Amino acid sequence: MKAVAENRKAYHDYFIEEKYEAGISLLGTEVKSLREGKANIRESYVLIKEGEAFLLNCHISPYSHGNITNHDPLRTRKLLLKKTEIERLKGKITQKGYTLVPLSIYFKGPYAKIEIGLAKGKKLFDKREALKEKEAGRQIERALKQRR
Repeated sequence: MKAVAENRKAYHDYFIEEKYEAGISLLGTEVKSLREGKANIRESYVLIKEGEAFLLNCHISPYSHGNITNHDPLRTRKLLLKKTEIERLKGKITQKGYTLVPLSIYFKGPYAKIEIGLAKGKKLFDKREALKEKEAGRQIERALKQRR
């Protein structure tokens, strides 16, 4: 499955504890635009309201060959999750520090799917520590590569 849009910044800013797969309620021109790979989920988030999950602030560009019936790029989109999953997520995000962030949008067969993560925010020192570990891993890989 090839990802249409990925949110790499989410892994930098949050600890992702659980991942969920959800369908997205889209219009026809939105699906065509997604197939062209024109989506941005970097600043988007998921909100649970009245027993339903919604994706807010996700930018899907208007379809290039669309006409007057093109969609609004930043419209709120409904996520298709089971009631039990929504209730479980609602209970978890009421705890302090938890939020729902989209991680990637991809196609599974003919259907557009979104991977959302239950996330807890990182502090600045956590981000620095993660960068140090990443750099140490790179140096180890370079040293091993030079030995061969």
